[in-house]
Amino acid sequence: MTRSAKNGQSIMHTPPVVSPQAWEAARQQLLVKEKAQTRARDALAAERRRMPWMTVDKAYTFEGPAGKASLLDLFDDRRQLIVYRAFFEPGVFGWPDHACRGCSMVADQVAHLAHLNARDTTLVFVSRAPQADIARLKERMGWEIPWFTITDSFDADFGVDEWHGTNVFYRDGERVFRTYFINNRGDEQMGGTWNYLDITPLGRQEVWEDSPQVYPQTPTYKWWNWHDSYVADAAPDKTWVEVSDAGEAAFRNQHPNTKP
Repeated sequence: MTRSAKNGQSIMHTPPVVSPQAWEAARQQLLVKEKAQTRARDALAAERRRMPWMTVDKAYTFEGPAGKASLLDLFDDRRQLIVYRAFFEPGVFGWPDHACRGCSMVADQVAHLAHLNARDTTLVFVSRAPQADIARLKERMGWEIPWFTITDSFDADFGVDEWHGTNVFYRDGERVFRTYFINNRGDEQMGGTWNYLDITPLGRQEVWEDSPQVYPQTPTYKWWNWHDSYVADAAPDKTWVEVSDAGEAAFRNQHPNTKP
């Protein structure tokens, strides 16, 4: 279908307008491919959880609101750490009022961190700007993401000295391992809780996932909570268990061949 040009704009050749029945048939046809893509994404995340790890032997130092911090400190006593390198420093377009526009869009999309924290995962941003500038920027933009200052070769060592990127680390006691890295267009999907968990070595930690043996997993849906109501090591709320079980059962009855 052709839409007429207005105000000197080019003519748009839009899809046809059809009946509700034809529209639903087209949606169902596309849904087959969309479900296949979801399964492929799940399989890729399962393969990612089996990637080899790289030991991080070098000591790195950052500046934070409370002073100096090591890479280990950035975990905040959790097992998993996601580090996004955001460009906010002299020479970056927008300085000193703003960070890079692309990095700022990433920051704008970050979901409430309580959900990641509930899965033993910490997300931080790092830049070369001083802490005073970072604090000012966070207040102006309404960001609450922990944000540290790079003081050494961390960015160069982990592939984010000239471009943005997301590194994932795992902590085993005092030992730290690099487990994954994503950059370029891979970063544009970041921000949501699920996408972040899918790049971690432990994943979403739900029982339906294909993960190596003895990886932590809990029943699907049961750990979900309001972001102001998570309590460490608390048992799932009994009423929420009943509600989620009923919802899942109803879905299974309607779609008996559908996997989680």
